[in-house]
Amino acid sequence: MTSPSVEGVAAAGSHANPTPSEYITHHLGHLSNKHQDFVVDFSVVNYDTIFWSVLMGVLGCLFMWMAARKATSGVPGRFQAAVEMLVEMVEDQSKSIVHGDRSFIAPLALTVFVWVALMNSLDFLPVDMFAKGFEWLGLTDVFPYHRVVPTADLNGTIGISLGVLCLMLYYGIKIKGLGGFIHELFAAPFGIYMAPFNLLLNIIEYAAKMVSLGMRLFGNMYAGELLFLLIALLGSTATVFGFVGQVIAGSIWAIFHILIVFLQAFIFMMLTLVYIGQAHEGH
Repeated sequence: MTSPSVEGVAAAGSHANPTPSEYITHHLGHLSNKHQDFVVDFSVVNYDTIFWSVLMGVLGCLFMWMAARKATSGVPGRFQAAVEMLVEMVEDQSKSIVHGDRSFIAPLALTVFVWVALMNSLDFLPVDMFAKGFEWLGLTDVFPYHRVVPTADLNGTIGISLGVLCLMLYYGIKIKGLGGFIHELFAAPFGIYMAPFNLLLNIIEYAAKMVSLGMRLFGNMYAGELLFLLIALLGSTATVFGFVGQVIAGSIWAIFHILIVFLQAFIFMMLTLVYIGQAHEGH
């Protein structure tokens, strides 16, 4: 997880030596167009989240393009074999969950997995790597805040889950027709005579799926980010115990976090398939 350094905090704040709470609070700040005063404020734009999510999306597309370009019918190399295993895994999962045309859904699931995994993997970058670079270049005033992991930002994860919600609605209308989709909204699950209640229940169901999908990914990555910050604070004690503790704890958590990074990407992909698969079926 990359953020401004302690020195950057001192330069931006009024305290020469920030407290641990000030250090963490500053590291959790976004490079935004304005300060967010309310829980929901659509006028706030987090530039760092947008930049890194788009960059990881481009790198993910480049990764898959290179895999397709280098694919051969002969004995595959390590890179091709790894990609083929990933593609087969996604195809098997999509086949068991989605009963219908998967010509778009399977590549979509693969894209989601690669994209989310790359965004999660940014959490392995050193805490102050970019902040030090900004200091050396004299850009601390331009970049007083900078958070790298887009999935540790609730705006980023809810944005992705909103895209999944749009796909759920699209496939619901495509498979059942507009009339069938609207009828299901009012008639399922308790019959047409309970139409108002059914509509309210279905709206809540769609909203709950979207919010829970984004919140689950955000919560896990945000917790991992906080733990990396707490481990980084051990090194600020300027003692042998602090240094050794930072190295040992940081190494252990980084190794364990590898599982979290890819597990959360897999879970997000699976839930995307499940929700789209449910859109293919009636109540």
